[in-house]
Amino acid sequence: MKKITGSKAVSDQPNVGRRSLLRAVGAAGAAMVAAPSAYAETAIDRILNFQNRDRWNSKFDAASTQRKSVASKTPVFAPQTIDFIQQALAEYQGIVAGGGWPVVPADKKLKLGSSSSSVSVLRKRLMISGDLSTSAGISNQFDTYVSAAVKRFQRRHGLPADGILGRFSLAAMNIPANIRLGQLETNLVRLRAMSGFLGDRYVMVNIPAAEIEAVEGSRVAQRHTAIVGRISRQTPILNSKIYELNLNPYWTAPKSIIRKDIIPLMRKDPTYLSRNKILVFDGNSNEIPPETIDWSTEDAVKYRFRQEPGRINAMGSVKINFPNPHAVYMHDTPQKGLFNKFLRFDSSGCVRVKNVRDLLVWLAKNTPQGSRAEIESIIASGERTDLRLAAPVPVYFTYISAWSTDNGVVQFRDDIYKRDGVDELALNR
Repeated sequence: MKKITGSKAVSDQPNVGRRSLLRAVGAAGAAMVAAPSAYAETAIDRILNFQNRDRWNSKFDAASTQRKSVASKTPVFAPQTIDFIQQALAEYQGIVAGGGWPVVPADKKLKLGSSSSSVSVLRKRLMISGDLSTSAGISNQFDTYVSAAVKRFQRRHGLPADGILGRFSLAAMNIPANIRLGQLETNLVRLRAMSGFLGDRYVMVNIPAAEIEAVEGSRVAQRHTAIVGRISRQTPILNSKIYELNLNPYWTAPKSIIRKDIIPLMRKDPTYLSRNKILVFDGNSNEIPPETIDWSTEDAVKYRFRQEPGRINAMGSVKINFPNPHAVYMHDTPQKGLFNKFLRFDSSGCVRVKNVRDLLVWLAKNTPQGSRAEIESIIASGERTDLRLAAPVPVYFTYISAWSTDNGVVQFRDDIYKRDGVDELALNR
């Protein structure tokens, strides 16, 4: 049966060549010629304990299990993705027919250097899914072969690739093969629904992956880490067209945020609005003092709340505009650290974009004032400016939790919103 292949094994250690080690071996060998037996043993010990030996071994062990890269420039919505996922289905049907894969015991956290009978089970599990070469053998040692394979598994599942089999990695690993097969079947239906022409250039937001693809000429031009809606305020599925970029935007709070966030915050801290430079306007666009509002009621939803441009603006330096009935959009954020979180389901439905200015320049191609230098200059000025795109760019908010790529790598993500129909797939809820 054909195995699913993936990334080359990765060593995070510095590049340590053989030359330094060979010099040490040579020097020790020369010393042993004229030295008594006890000294020879000490010299051999020094070779075995050479300070970079583990790094050297790690490099060559990892290289021996080198596999195809997990990363791909092929878009998730590429027409050929349907063929790739069908190939993956055949492979996973074979895995299921063969009895699936073993459950890795959760007796302790496994990492490089661990020795346990659980590691031999882990090796079998990784071999069946194609993450570990069968040539690595079965043993109880968590060596660099296994570390590289765990990292590859983690990348395929959108997990931090640290090579440590912790709680989240173990939970993803122990989802049965038949459930993964069903997840692939469910997402094949979703991909077929998007198999038509999507545009020469388009933006795709994959919600369960919390990732954005900017696609041009059937290749991924840019990928961006995203923050999408929390479970209680989910990012919607939608198709639209981006037509405008708002630089140094105002932020107008939707009624849902006024009700769920602003009113409770004002009850606790009456200075919240002023500290965050949020002004209140009535239906005639007249500014009204916050202290005139009865915060013990929900009267505040009758007013418009607008945050001024600046560093603390909820949208950061830019808002990416497209018409939709959900009043959501893509935007920057002043809280850059949130992009480093493992679980990036934290917004009120809108999509925050990491390195958003790279996406702006790509969107603003052929647009007046759309060069990077001009965009940076406008943002630095603090002046509220709207840039209408030379041509609208299609945007798709979608929910793809399993797919396969042109290098034969099968990707899975948590079913964070429970749309795949199996509770076990919503690992991080």
